[in-house]
Amino acid sequence: MARGFGRLRREDLLRTACEVIAAQGFGHTRTADIAQAAGVSQALLFYHFETKEKLFAQAFSYAAQLHLDALTKVEGSGGSPLDRLRALLRFYPPGGKTKSWALWIDAWAESMRNSELEETSRRIDMRWKEALHAIIDDGVEAGTFVCADPEGSTWRIMSLIDGLATQVTVHRRLLSRARMTEFIQTAAAAELGLSPAELT
Repeated sequence: MARGFGRLRREDLLRTACEVIAAQGFGHTRTADIAQAAGVSQALLFYHFETKEKLFAQAFSYAAQLHLDALTKVEGSGGSPLDRLRALLRFYPPGGKTKSWALWIDAWAESMRNSELEETSRRIDMRWKEALHAIIDDGVEAGTFVCADPEGSTWRIMSLIDGLATQVTVHRRLLSRARMTEFIQTAAAAELGLSPAELT
């Protein structure tokens, strides 16, 4: 029973940490802020997470899990490479809500000062790149895509999405999501020998 309660308490703390960090940012959040919001002592936070750096990294990983779950569904869908590519390009960029992307952008910035957070953000980022790389490889093998450099295409496509997503999240009136989607589809199509219409 105690073990089950411990897991529940840990998840509650991570959820609260995500809410506080999303509102205040990594750089302005103290463990005292999270403890107060959760209604616990700082000692309990450090009991579960040992350091502020580990707490931040695990909170970010917890927040990113929803997107990783979506990625797992794409990978396990059994669809064609083109179907899986469409699904990945639909799930990865920011949709109607940008809170998760705001957390991503903040995490990237804070990762320059927090090695635990850098390792976590890098691991999650590479997970998406590996998934896209695998889809491209499958598409080339099936004759659906024409791509001489799947690794290069993977990095270029993902980097474009990251940059556009940052613009949409930070400068909300500068670029519409519809225009962002158009740019992504056009670039991905050019990388893989497709027409943009095939990615809609």
